[in-house]
Amino acid sequence: GQGMAMRFALRMLALVLLYDSCWSLPILSQLTHPLLVLRPPRNDKAGSGAGSLRASHVSHPPLVRSFGEGLRQDLHTKSKLYWSDIKDGLKLQTLSTVAFLFFACLAPALAFGGLMSGMTGGNIGTVEYLMSTGVCGMIYAAFSGQPLTIIGSTGPVLAFTAVLYQFSLSIGLPFLPLYAWTGLWSSLFLLLGSFFSFSNVVARLTRFTDEIFSLLISFIFIFEAVKESWKLFAIARTPSAFNVASSSLILATSAFLTATSLSKLRASKFFSKSVRDTVANFAPTIGVAVAWFIGTQFKTNFGISLSGLDVPAALSTTSGRPWLIDIMELPLWARFASAIPALMATILLFMDQNITVRLVNSDKHKLKKGHGYDLDLLIIALLTGGSSVIGFPWLVAATVRSLAHVRANTVYESGTANVQGVLEQRVTGFLIHLLIALSILFLRPTLATVPKCVMTGLFMYLGASSLAGVDMWERMKLLISEKSEGNKYQWKDKLIPSSVLSSFTLIQMACLASMFLVKESAIGVFFPVLIAGLGPIRSLLNRTPYFSPYMESLDE
Repeated sequence: GQGMAMRFALRMLALVLLYDSCWSLPILSQLTHPLLVLRPPRNDKAGSGAGSLRASHVSHPPLVRSFGEGLRQDLHTKSKLYWSDIKDGLKLQTLSTVAFLFFACLAPALAFGGLMSGMTGGNIGTVEYLMSTGVCGMIYAAFSGQPLTIIGSTGPVLAFTAVLYQFSLSIGLPFLPLYAWTGLWSSLFLLLGSFFSFSNVVARLTRFTDEIFSLLISFIFIFEAVKESWKLFAIARTPSAFNVASSSLILATSAFLTATSLSKLRASKFFSKSVRDTVANFAPTIGVAVAWFIGTQFKTNFGISLSGLDVPAALSTTSGRPWLIDIMELPLWARFASAIPALMATILLFMDQNITVRLVNSDKHKLKKGHGYDLDLLIIALLTGGSSVIGFPWLVAATVRSLAHVRANTVYESGTANVQGVLEQRVTGFLIHLLIALSILFLRPTLATVPKCVMTGLFMYLGASSLAGVDMWERMKLLISEKSEGNKYQWKDKLIPSSVLSSFTLIQMACLASMFLVKESAIGVFFPVLIAGLGPIRSLLNRTPYFSPYMESLDE
């Protein structure tokens, strides 16, 4: 059964690749040309500090700074731009961004909440996820250093929490007090990281790490979407069950194809520029609406009723426990011993947070207001501590949702798909999470009518759309493209042998595959350790005479 599911997922992934490639045939036709030059949007102004993605010719900041120095600098810089962060969000594009990201953030919260409820015996569930996403998301959008970042729960954090729950059962300790103390210790460690600017470590990373991490998260979204569709067919034993599975696949595909097709309207010549831009901005929302409408027609005309979103019926904790955890219920020795699992939790939160914010701050997005890694980490530390004593899930920067937020706020040059800049503001992030918080109070019956499979299509769109512009993804497509004469390609202004280009890409793919397998295994909590190992692997490649002459172009 798992083997069939894997084959099914790989075939669907191939279809996504083919669909993406068909939309970019001009690019593929250039890939086969011996004088190919692929230049993603770049900022010629050298970045500074941890925000730069340039691999060379950049003076890196020290790994540790004096107490509070970096944090004071972030606060000074961001305080001067605060009114601008609000004013720049008062645009029509804000509405399309909020409408799209509302569902894009709501769906993972519902999905992770359902999974967490089963993994923790109902101690942390859907209600806690929705409340945490809404409240913590608003706080982060209002006070963080990079408000374009969207925070949410991630797979590694989910896996760690499940392991912590099983560990508490095995040694006979109450889970929630242990969870609270682990989170409080993690909050302390993250606070120290913020005060001493430990986030500067990301300045030592390169595109080699960024691309693998970005594709990992994208493929996880695609894989999970395909797996959800496959599961319905796997359990279909009757004609009615098969009809439900087929209808769900139709709705998921409709949402995905509609959103993908309309989002590419911006680069076409149809209609006027204002119409193209408006439709492209609202493409994911239109995709959800179209699939939702098709689902209502299936129910009305054919009697096919599809499962809706798992929205809580009442506003209370999942298990009916008090909102505030009694942290003194844990024995004294365990309160101090919980610092040990807190170290691993800190690595998870630190790596997820900083790598995602680093991707958001990429030069290709042409951001102008700078970054604030230490301020970001301070907010995450405080939110982690507060969430721990209430029994909320720990939230950090979510890669796919954050990059989708950046794309939704992107401003393009007139009549082209070239990036002009990004609306760097706090309004959309705040409104997205405000709506999620309000939906818990007022929209529970309405949200329950949205078929789950529509969110599956949105998951697929989030994963597939995040592939665009990633150099590693373009080089992966190059592996199955027609070879050029002379077996050389012009890549980043340098003529590189195709064997070197292919070998470098295959090594990245091997790292990606190992990370994906570990993340899906029983030792998924060690996923960040593999991320940390990417830097030494890249350094090793740079020392080999086979790669070193071309490393600056391959890993700019």
